[in-house]
Amino acid sequence: MSEPLLVIVTGPPGAGTPALAGGARETTLARRIARDLGLPLFARDDFKEILFDSLGWSDRAWSRQVGRASWQILYHAMEELLRAGQSLVVESNFYREYAEPEFAALQGRHRFQTVQVVCQADEDTLLRRFQQRAASGERHPGHVDEGNLDEFRDALRRAPWGVLDIAGRVVYVDTTDFGTVDYNQILGAIRPD
Repeated sequence: MSEPLLVIVTGPPGAGTPALAGGARETTLARRIARDLGLPLFARDDFKEILFDSLGWSDRAWSRQVGRASWQILYHAMEELLRAGQSLVVESNFYREYAEPEFAALQGRHRFQTVQVVCQADEDTLLRRFQQRAASGERHPGHVDEGNLDEFRDALRRAPWGVLDIAGRVVYVDTTDFGTVDYNQILGAIRPD
């Protein structure tokens, strides 16, 4: 049996690719990749929103607490699928500081191939998209995005997202101008050799 493939779709909030599939975050690109490769997708925001719907939501502190729980669920799901030799796609805004040790530990316990799809855009574009997303009312209210702009601006300056220092291939996607994104090129770069 060949090694399973773990496709990691990541980048800062707002770097996603709505022009590809009509959404407003990286999840749209991840969903399309998962569909075209015939793989399950685990998006952290999906877990977080299920927890909000089950447990309720209130303020930013609660959103962060639910967010921490959703990370643990995501890593557990990855672990179980990789243990079973199953390929999958995961999507989130992975913070390098926390994600690198988690992925390195997975690579130490299981054999699998990794491809990171790193979405990027310039800072002004990311800020504008974040504000538009918060004002749109399309995201789950549990994220409390409307009161989160200063926190997001600070995070952009610290640049906690980006390429994870783990073994595997990296595919960069500049989404500053959605019209220049070539999905077929992305998919071709992901497919196992």
